[in-house]
Amino acid sequence: MNDPFQGLLQDLLKVIGGAAGSQHAWLDAARSLALGVATDGEPESNPDPIVRIRFEELGRVAELHVANATGLPFDRSPVLSPVGRGTWASRVLDAWVPTLGRMVEAQRPTPGPPVPFEGAGDVEALLARFASTLGPVLMGMQFGSAAGHLAQRALGQYALPLPWPASADVLVVPENVHRFAEEWSLPEDETRLWVCLRELTAHVVLSRPHVAARIQELLEALIDDMVATQQGLAERLLGQHGDPEALQRIMSDPEALLADLLTPGQRRTSEELVALTTVVAAYVDHVTRALAGTLVGAAAPLGEAWYRYRIEESTAEQAAAALFGLDLTHDQVDRGAAFVRGVVERAGEEGLQQLWDDPRHLPTPAELDAPGLWLERISLPELPPDT
Repeated sequence: MNDPFQGLLQDLLKVIGGAAGSQHAWLDAARSLALGVATDGEPESNPDPIVRIRFEELGRVAELHVANATGLPFDRSPVLSPVGRGTWASRVLDAWVPTLGRMVEAQRPTPGPPVPFEGAGDVEALLARFASTLGPVLMGMQFGSAAGHLAQRALGQYALPLPWPASADVLVVPENVHRFAEEWSLPEDETRLWVCLRELTAHVVLSRPHVAARIQELLEALIDDMVATQQGLAERLLGQHGDPEALQRIMSDPEALLADLLTPGQRRTSEELVALTTVVAAYVDHVTRALAGTLVGAAAPLGEAWYRYRIEESTAEQAAAALFGLDLTHDQVDRGAAFVRGVVERAGEEGLQQLWDDPRHLPTPAELDAPGLWLERISLPELPPDT
């Protein structure tokens, strides 16, 4: 070719186009990046067998206490499985695939006839096709980066209050647990037990079929809206092609552009998802704190350390949570804690356990700020289906 730059783009398009055409290419790219970020590019060894055995022992103790405190049965006896950061990052990506894969597929270019590259304007067309073909791989790498950074801080499987695919294994990350105990001057074995209590409480709640189904339903609805928003944004920007002044006006006011694309339905879905996951996280913290008070000598320092660990500014959690429309900020942590505290003050621990008894007991965003209203609603008799 006479134009070396155009030839390079065509060669890259062939390579990336072939990779992007593979159904799992984006996941391979994401997993590679996640592993590199999680391990800082260093080889990862398996957890110490002694540590593995100790977590299994503590997990059996925690299982009994969590079942008694929550009143919820485990579908199968859970097994605490220590893993390295890289393995955790890979496993969390696998858990995210059913949800985030839909966003990736939405970036895939629509198949069409080959575009001939002849003439002076061909580089522009080639760049446009190159960018659209690269979309799925780039988005997959974004997910991989989020998983890798999250793996550097996650103490266990439920770093985000989201359900995982059904399994008896519950992951913990001994390296991060050790660092957490060391940074806050906490007894390491007591910290391990505390992590076991927390992870198993999250596991038994998020394994409830109607809880997992409701969160998944909200996630899917939100992602559908997000995909439509992305497509609408692209259409509006592409509609200004050939009119630089109009495009400049749109880009000079991005808030107005995004506000038009953010539908009332998307806002409502996001609020419902944030409310439900906030309550799950707050309930898990409450049960863990109560159990630790009887089983762990350093319960108070552990609770304080975990609170500060959660609310400190961390781009890892925020970036990963943003992929799902979650809000893990300080305000939401305190909001969830206030709801749980309000329910316990009015109805005791028995009242709080009603959260997971029935699908209609899941609180609404308004009830999250008014626990008394939630208690009043769930005490009303259920109406007949045809009412």
